[in-house]
This record gives sequence, C-alpha cells and structure tokens, in this order.
Amino acid sequence: MTLPLPRPVFDANSSAGGFGRLPEWDLSDLYAGPDAPEFAADMDWLEKACADFAAAYEGKLATLDAAGLLGAVQAYEQIDIAAGRIMSFAGLRYYQNTMDSERAKFMADAEGRVTDATTPLVFWSLEFNRLEDAHLARLLAANADLARYKPVFDRLRAMRPHQLSDELERFLHDESVVGASAWNKLFDETLAGMMFSVKGEEEALNPEATLNLLTDADRTKREAAARALAEGFGKQIKLFSRVHNTLAKEKEIHDRWRKMPSPQHGRHLSNHVEPEVVEALRNAVVAAYPKLSHRYYRLKAKWMGLDKLQVWDRNAPLPIEQPKTVDWASAEQTVMEAYAAFAPEMAEIARPFFQKGWIDAGVKPGKAPGAFAHPTVTTVHPYVMLNYLGKPRDVMTLAHELGHGVHQVLAAGQGELLSATPLTLAETASVFGEMLTFRRLLAAAKTPAEKKTLLAGKVEDMINTVVRQIAFYDFECKLHAARAEGELTPDDINALWMSVQAQSLGDAFEFMDGYETFWAYIPHFVHSPFYVYAYAFGDGLVNALYAAYEGGLPDFQAKYFEMLKAGGSKHHKELLAPFGLDLSDPAFWGKGLNMIAGFIDELEKLEA
Repeated sequence: MTLPLPRPVFDANSSAGGFGRLPEWDLSDLYAGPDAPEFAADMDWLEKACADFAAAYEGKLATLDAAGLLGAVQAYEQIDIAAGRIMSFAGLRYYQNTMDSERAKFMADAEGRVTDATTPLVFWSLEFNRLEDAHLARLLAANADLARYKPVFDRLRAMRPHQLSDELERFLHDESVVGASAWNKLFDETLAGMMFSVKGEEEALNPEATLNLLTDADRTKREAAARALAEGFGKQIKLFSRVHNTLAKEKEIHDRWRKMPSPQHGRHLSNHVEPEVVEALRNAVVAAYPKLSHRYYRLKAKWMGLDKLQVWDRNAPLPIEQPKTVDWASAEQTVMEAYAAFAPEMAEIARPFFQKGWIDAGVKPGKAPGAFAHPTVTTVHPYVMLNYLGKPRDVMTLAHELGHGVHQVLAAGQGELLSATPLTLAETASVFGEMLTFRRLLAAAKTPAEKKTLLAGKVEDMINTVVRQIAFYDFECKLHAARAEGELTPDDINALWMSVQAQSLGDAFEFMDGYETFWAYIPHFVHSPFYVYAYAFGDGLVNALYAAYEGGLPDFQAKYFEMLKAGGSKHHKELLAPFGLDLSDPAFWGKGLNMIAGFIDELEKLEA
C-alpha cells in the first residue's frame, strides 16, 4: 500500500506529469455536501429508527413467528443502509484529505453520533444467538424469504461461543470510538503528515513520493529514498511502537474475554474460513519461498549485475526496461479492453466508474494511503480511490480496484446484509482483473525484452501479493504472541520484522541499517489485524480459477459472474464447486504457487 504525495505538480486537475486529466470523486450520489439537509435528515431518522427497533424487538425475538422475524431482519437491514451511507460519505471525504481538520471533525462527529444511535441495537446479535437451534430451524423452514438470510445468521451464530454479557457488549460498542478507532486516526494522521528529506530532491517529500522513488530507474535515487524513509520512520518509531503495543494489547484483552483460541481466530470467523485452510495456505507459501522469491531475486541480482540486492532494488525496474509513463486515457483503455475481451458485460459494469465520478485518481496533499474500492451501500454504488503516478504498476492497481468495484456492483443485488463478501473471497475479482490485464499485455508483447519485462513485473507483483503478505501475516502472528507476554520495545518489534524478511526474501539480499523500521508504515497491521493473508488467498484462488478458464471450462464466464453476484450468500465450498475447486484439498494451494513458479521458469528460459 502506498501513501499520499502533497505536490501541486500531481494535482488531480492538472495535466502536469503527463497523465492527462485525472478523475475526482463526485460524492453527490451519497449527499450533496456536509450541510445537505438529506444528511441531517438521515442522521435524525437513524437515531429514531434504532430506538424504535429496540422498543419493538428487544426481549421479544424468541416470541416472533417467521414473518415477524423476517420483518425484524428487514428493518435492521434498512438501518444498516442508513448508517452505511452516512459513514461512507464522511469517510470518503476524510480520505480525500486526512489533514483537513474540518473533514476530520466531520467524520469523528458522524462516527460518534452513529455509534450512539446504534447502541440500542447491541441486543440484536446477543439475543438472536440465544434462540434455540431447533426453534430457528423451524422458522427458516416456514418462510423462504427468511431462509434466504441463513448465511447471515450462520455468521452471527459463529460468534455464540465468544459473545459477552449484554452490558459488556454495550460498553465495548460505546468505547470503540476512543479505542482502536482513535489509535487508527492517530496512525493515519501521523503518517500523512510525515515529510522526508531525500538527497538530491529540492523539496521534502511525503511517504507517497518517497516510496515511489523506490521504483525509479536511477539506483542512487532509490538508495536515497530508502535511507530517507529509514531516517523518518526511526524518528517516529516510539510513536508507531506505542500504537502497535496498545492495539495488540487491546485485542488480547478482548480475545481473552471472548475466549478466542488465538489472535487470528476472530479474523477467520469474519472471513468465514476454517483456520486449517489458512494454515495450509501459510505452510504451502513458506515451503515455496526457495522456488519462488529466493530463486527470482537471485535471477534479478544477476540481471542487475549485483552480487547482492539491497532493499532499494526489490521493486526496481530491470536494466532492459524502458522508463515509461502511462497517461490516464491509456490506462483506462488498457483495462477496459482487457475486461471487454473476457466479457463485454464486465466492461459495461466498469464504464460508469470512469464516466460518473466514481474514481478519485490524483495524488493530492493529505490524501489517504494507497488504493481501495469502497462499496458504500447497495442502494448507491462503489467508489474507487487510487494514487495514480503513471507507472505501469499503477495500471495493474487500476485493474485490481476496478475488479473490486465490478464485484461490489454485482453483489449489490443480494441486498445489504448478504452482499458483503468475506475478505478471502473479496480479492477474487480484483486479482482476476489484474490477471486479465496482464495476459492481454503479455500477448501483445512484440520483443523478447518486452515479454521479459512484463513477466518479471508480474512475478514481482505475485511475490508481493503472496510471499510478502504471508511474511506480513507471520510478523503479525509473532507480534501478537510476543505482546501477550509483555510490552514490546521498538527494538523488539524491529527484530520480529527482520526475522520474517530474511526468511521470505532469501540470501540474495543485504539489509541496510534502518530497514528494520519499515513495518511502521503498513496500515493493515493497524486497521485490520491479520487482513493480509487475504491477498495471498485471493492470488492462489485466482490462479486456480484462471487455469480453469484457460483450460476451457464450459460456461466459465457465466459461472464467474454467478460467483460474483452471490456476494456473501454462499460458503466458499459452494461458490467454487462449479469450477471443480476445493480449498480444503491439501494440494489446492500448490497449484496456484506452481503458476508463479512457471512464470519464473519462463524467465529462466529467456536467459538461456
């Protein structure tokens, strides 16, 4: 994930930098502005609706017949839409400029009011989970419309062993705005406000610009950027350590009270995936380090004429690669043509993102890190955020986030409660969109050098998605286990970071002094503990799906769209059965990893 760059030359409304005019969000489909009367009206409606819901149903769920329970679920869904619309608008405005105090206050006030408004709803999941299994089964059997929500109920009831008393759950709900949420804001605002003095640059750069230099063709610039990052992170390392110590300890307390068997278990529950499936993925990737990252980086060192790679060489362009800036129109055309070649329907779903202000692409002062697709609510549409710098990798990022957007549009038909896809499957359409784009570019390559550059770029992206994210996952596992034993110093966290870096990247690397602090800027550790394995999960799944597509599986496109339309309404076993795939098969992950190894084989043949 990259970070924002506050330099006017890359202003979204400017053609400077050779990108053409970059699109900005039009958030008016949510609300016309922060002072819009509809925003105030929805907030007032939400407060009343939550109070009315509690008055109507608290203490009475066990007495409802099937029609009555369906009415409650549908009323809850409408509340969810209202709260989601409010917070989507407040959050997206904030992400456009996290340094704007008015936007930060607006989001914090909205979050506070929504939290207060929804406190009366805490009873819902607690009381629902006290319903007898046989009683609920009878209600589901009696009403098909109610039975449609069974996947939602299954996810709710998975938390039955871990829920606390009603009073404690209400306390945790109220306390959340000054707990993890507050520490997340501190992290975001600290990072967005950091500036780095890079040797050779006329002005200080923020993390986005500095990280971007790590992909520069000039090795001296890459080294200067890496050293500037190390210096900057080192100055803030005590603060970042405090954030991680506090959040990890808070999680440990919550997990202990909820009797979670491991720090990762809550993430597995929310992802609706079995712990043994994740463990099989993790073990398969770690076992494959030698044939993937270790082998590839030794090749890269050879190509670059180096005995050892430094950390600033990891994402460097190859010496044969011609520096290239991709303007926005070309990026759009590349991705849309790749989508249309797979299925015209896919391109048609993606088109409004470019035409209706659903993408914010420019790099601007204070803008939030990296890239994401936010689904907002099923009655509106998703929004995509990028920090577009015209790199070929930025085109892949566009293909990735647009894949999320297409998935979210298709899943919206399930309704608010059933549309959300577990993180492990949420990466499917995004990584598939990347693969479509890459394959189209590879097929159009005109020279061996161009093919080698494309293959190497894809391998590096896959290593970043699979190897690096599993190393991140191992780092988090070690961090949370160590924090359970006591407070961690910055040096303690640094040592955990370096242990997984050396293991995952291999003997082709030397690590400069200061690289041990590079855990500090990765937002997933702060915002979504143990999220990172979802990237590796998605990549392995897509590799298997793409192999089925290339193998001529009948009606693949129709099956693929049905899978995306299902949203969160089906378990992964049911979703993948039409493709002949089973994640519980111990050999499953090896198939996806073999695709990466096959690309490296191709690169070795190009050397011969």
